[in-house]
Amino acid sequence: MDDFYAARSSTMPPLTWTNFAPPFSGGLVIERVIVRPLYDRPLDAILATWGLGIVIGQLITLGFGRGVQFAPNPISGTTELFGVDYSAYRLAVAVIAVLLVVALSALLKLTRFGLNARAVIMNERLARGLGIDSTRVRALTFGLGAALACAAGALITPLISVDPNMGLPWLVNSFMLVMVAGVSFPSLLVASLILGGAQVVVSTYANPILGGMTIVVAAALVLRISPKGFSRA
Repeated sequence: MDDFYAARSSTMPPLTWTNFAPPFSGGLVIERVIVRPLYDRPLDAILATWGLGIVIGQLITLGFGRGVQFAPNPISGTTELFGVDYSAYRLAVAVIAVLLVVALSALLKLTRFGLNARAVIMNERLARGLGIDSTRVRALTFGLGAALACAAGALITPLISVDPNMGLPWLVNSFMLVMVAGVSFPSLLVASLILGGAQVVVSTYANPILGGMTIVVAAALVLRISPKGFSRA
């Protein structure tokens, strides 16, 4: 889904709250039609969503072609920070990412929805016994995930070229980070900082191709040494 919304963002206005409505609604529909019947079969659910991603990629190819496209950079120029010139847009993306993390953390920690979501994650059967509608919680969290994928695609598109398969490397790295972090949001932040930092170091001082493999290899090593990953961080 990230591929689709990132490609679409090349013809869409800058990221606004109205851009979240279509992917959120689309996420709700996909959850209801495809994912919900497979909750008791996790492997089938993964295969179904993977297949859906392939279908969406082919639809993008039919609509936009296989050619590489580029989106204009909404913020040009550089900004000096600690004596080093950085891309102004990259700094803006970093700030927006931090704000999204803070907002999501507040949603999960300070709201009734967040409390219900954490209860369903920890023990869905017990949550149902306490009167929590786990079906509704699952649907809303899936829709929220689709909206966040839209935000990620829209923000990253001006920095890279756009093609129907641009989301695959990000998907693999994200999957490995989630495996290492478990269900803990702070652990996910720690994993992202450590493994992402390692990727940048390897890409900068060694080889970009090796850098692209860093997160996958590092995640495999972490899970080999500690099967729980950073879940206790």
